[in-house]
Amino acid sequence: MSSEEETKENKIVTQFDITKFLDAIDFAAKKHAFQRRKDVERTPYINHPIGVAKNLADACIFDLATIQAAILHDTVEDTDTTFEEIEERFGKEVRDIVDEVTDDKELPYSERKRLQIAKAVKLADKLNNLRDMQRSIPVDWTEKRVQEYFQWAKKVTDGKVLMSQGNQSEIRRSIR
Repeated sequence: MSSEEETKENKIVTQFDITKFLDAIDFAAKKHAFQRRKDVERTPYINHPIGVAKNLADACIFDLATIQAAILHDTVEDTDTTFEEIEERFGKEVRDIVDEVTDDKELPYSERKRLQIAKAVKLADKLNNLRDMQRSIPVDWTEKRVQEYFQWAKKVTDGKVLMSQGNQSEIRRSIR
């Protein structure tokens, strides 16, 4: 791997990033302080959002807003936190991601699950399109248009679902 490729792969983490990351953990830990998971061990609830952020990092997703949203993703759904509070403290981008993954508790359970399945299908569709384009570029598409599609698909998928490391690597290789 060339030093240029290594630079693209390894984002320098700043003191600011670490502070913002820890701020999200601190905020979520306080909001979930008295909540427990429903497992036999009744583990602290905060283990769940930390685990979600870890899964994203394991899949090579290191974008600060995405990791913050992973940590905060259940605060609106399961605590007294508001979207406005998330935006005020962590910014619009984090709020938008949290909003995207938060279930609307006013909808019936079956509708919330249907919407989750629809999102999974949409993401699987994007992945299939990317694989097809790796195999064969659409006849009327320029290389620039293909690259733009891959960049857009990366934005769609980052932080939205945990893809296998193989799929994540496949997308990253394709956008170079």
